[in-house]
Amino acid sequence: MSEELNNQNNVEPEAEAPVSAETPVETVLVEPAAAEPVAEPVAEPAPQAATPQPQVIVQRERGFAHYVGFALLCVLCIAFYFIPGIALTFAISLIPGISLGAVAAWTFSAIFSVIAWAIFKLKIKGIKKSFYFYIGLCVFVTILLIAIEILTEETNVFAKIFSLLCGAGA
Repeated sequence: MSEELNNQNNVEPEAEAPVSAETPVETVLVEPAAAEPVAEPVAEPAPQAATPQPQVIVQRERGFAHYVGFALLCVLCIAFYFIPGIALTFAISLIPGISLGAVAAWTFSAIFSVIAWAIFKLKIKGIKKSFYFYIGLCVFVTILLIAIEILTEETNVFAKIFSLLCGAGA
């Protein structure tokens, strides 16, 4: 490979006459010498003005499943953000004699979650840092609920939380 590169670098190009766009290019046939290959002059096309080419943007239509999936992700994100308040509301609803409707459960969950975030905000300087700590709390509470679900067979934590937030727990 390196020999080929050396051979290509050692070849001296023949002097070419400048080619203008107005004059046609004539090729001259030269008798080759004994051991030298003859390179024919190559006509380069004249530089054209750069004209913008039209671009075609192909966009697929989104089906019903796309919008249902997006709505489900939004609901799950909201539920994840409110999970500390939801867990606290669920713990309160387990007390005998207290029954909460769906509106009351969501309201208390939102209030408890905002209070939890405000505590992080007051204790930790900076909104970004406090948000990260709050997301860490959300992850911790989610892992705790999953552990309770797995370790206890009769509790059905997520089913009861879902029924509480839908209003069936009242």
